[in-house]
Amino acid sequence: MIKVIQDANVTIARTIFDNREEEYKSVQSILKDVKENGDAALYRYTQTFDRVDLQQLTVTTEEIEKAYANVSEDFLEAIKKAILNIRQFHEKQRRQSWMDTSETGTILGQLIRPLARVGIYVPGGRAAYPSSVLMNAIPAQVAGVQEIVMTTPPDQFGNINAGVLVAADLLGIKQIVKVGGAQAVGALAYGTETVKKVDKITGPGNIFVALAKKEVFGLVDIDMVAGPSEIVVLADEKANPIYVAADLLSQAEHDPMSAAILITDSTTLAEKVQLELDNQLKVLPKREIAEQSIEENGAIYIVPNLEAGIHMINDYAPEHLELIVEDPFSYVGKIKNAGAIFLGENSTEAIGDYFAGPNHVLPTGGTAKFSSPLNVDDFIKKTSLISYSNEDLKQNAEAIQTLAQFEQLQGHANAIKVRNTGNK
Repeated sequence: MIKVIQDANVTIARTIFDNREEEYKSVQSILKDVKENGDAALYRYTQTFDRVDLQQLTVTTEEIEKAYANVSEDFLEAIKKAILNIRQFHEKQRRQSWMDTSETGTILGQLIRPLARVGIYVPGGRAAYPSSVLMNAIPAQVAGVQEIVMTTPPDQFGNINAGVLVAADLLGIKQIVKVGGAQAVGALAYGTETVKKVDKITGPGNIFVALAKKEVFGLVDIDMVAGPSEIVVLADEKANPIYVAADLLSQAEHDPMSAAILITDSTTLAEKVQLELDNQLKVLPKREIAEQSIEENGAIYIVPNLEAGIHMINDYAPEHLELIVEDPFSYVGKIKNAGAIFLGENSTEAIGDYFAGPNHVLPTGGTAKFSSPLNVDDFIKKTSLISYSNEDLKQNAEAIQTLAQFEQLQGHANAIKVRNTGNK
């Protein structure tokens, strides 16, 4: 049974990765092993954790061909449409290099260049996610990244999910490595005989993947340290309880640690949603996972008015936020912190996960207060250009020297002085 809380001043509870010293020590040990022993460590950990003895680490052409034979035409059509939508959305985020020339001859600018090589991690534990391939690879490709390597754990027979392989092949990903967990992150960060070191690692994973990404950050870049998934639904009395319950469960089925929250000013709606959750759970294939999520991390908050609910939302900064209210666009300007906002009863979170176009790799754990969904900017680097004219150097030399001397950096001041005095 989901908790019902009637208190406008309460703070929404959040599931976090804490007290993880044992997992962190394990991750550090695995990363050290991969760094020192390369492919040998990857084979060993795949046998230990995935219970399969691989003959080779990378997916073959024959496996790709077999994957196409194991997916339906409907799947192929659907994923091709999703690729088109996601690519079109991310194309609008593309940046261009620029230069600005002043009347005095100084040129200032910024070079926009893609990262050279990126590694994407695709989960394969409780379920396989072709959509994760699309959401991680497409913005990198739009940015201009030339080399993308994908890692994903194999099943007990050494196979990768057919849908995941087809998604990767449709995007032209050439190297697919059958490795998961912290060991995959280590391979991408340090490089092995088979896996070339990357510049950035993106993609969701379990606690071991998250901690491994956190550990290698600095040696390589990462997208984020993702925590448990979250959905908050803000709904008024006119909301359809069947839709609300279905959307809460769509997130709860991900993981027992997922959070599914309803905020409403209607006691009647809260009661109806409770009944609908029970009804829909009975026929949900992943009932056990969703039920645990709802009971341990779910809640219905009854507030005196929706303004109070918005205050709670901005404090919580949810990964996914649905506004199932009358005139949802009137609330958008009041929402300060959310990874993605879904407007109206037709805009279920599931559309964003698969098809609409915006990225489904979103900030969790309250990080939407200061970070953004995965996007094209995550796969570029910016370099400043400065070509200072002689006229501007002479005109501004005294000001620059003043600032340098204030910071007691006489070498900086002297670098200006020797130029301004005409020494060559």
